[in-house]
Amino acid sequence: MSERAEQEKQLIEWLSDMREDEAIALANRMLLEEKANPLRVLEVCRMAMDIVGQRFSQGEYFLPELVLAGEMLEKIGAVAKPLIRHSDGPAQRKLARVLIGTVHGDLHDIGKNIVTFMLDINGFEVKDIGVDVPVQTFLEEISGFQPDVVGLSGFLTLAFDSMKETIGAIEAAGARERLKIMIGGGQIDETVRAYAGADAFGRNAVDAVSLCKNWAAAA
Repeated sequence: MSERAEQEKQLIEWLSDMREDEAIALANRMLLEEKANPLRVLEVCRMAMDIVGQRFSQGEYFLPELVLAGEMLEKIGAVAKPLIRHSDGPAQRKLARVLIGTVHGDLHDIGKNIVTFMLDINGFEVKDIGVDVPVQTFLEEISGFQPDVVGLSGFLTLAFDSMKETIGAIEAAGARERLKIMIGGGQIDETVRAYAGADAFGRNAVDAVSLCKNWAAAA
C-alpha cells in the first residue's frame, strides 16, 4: 500500500473514531504540506462519514457524535475549499441556482456539505438551508430563492418518506414544473428516486454536479 493510501486509511479511521485532533492535523498536513488533491481529501472524509452514519443507525453513535463529525468536516472543508478554488478557479457567471437541504427527520449533513462545496466551485449559486428541514421551509425557500434545481439530502431510510412528502408538497404548490429535483445520500437508488418522485439521484457530489450542469445546459 502506498504512503498516500496509508494516510487516507488512517484519516478514515481517526475521523470515524472521533479522534478530532489527530484527524484534523493529518488532513491539514495532507492538504497544506503535501499538496494532496483537496477533492480527494473531501472524498475520504465522506467515506469516514459513511461509517459514522452506519454507527449512528446501529445505535453505537448518537447526536453528539454526529455534531462532532460535522464540526470536523467543517474544519477540513475550510482548508480544502480555498485550495479547490485556487487550483480550478471560480466561475465568473453563475450557471443556475440550486437550493439544497437535508429533509425533515434526518440530521446528516456531511454529503450535503460536500455537494454544496462542489456546486459552488463549479459555478452554481447555492443556498444550503441546513438539516431536518420541514416541508414548509422548503416551500418558502423555493418561493423566495427561485431555484432552478432543488437538492434533497438524507442518509436514514426514514428520509425516503420525507423526500416523497416534500416533493409532493412542491407539486401541490404548483412549483414542480419549473424546477428539477435531485436526491442523494445513504442508500438512494433508482427505486427510491421513483418512490420519491425526483427527477434524478446522485451517488456522490460528482454526480450532483453533472446533473446540474446537464440541466443548466438544457435550460
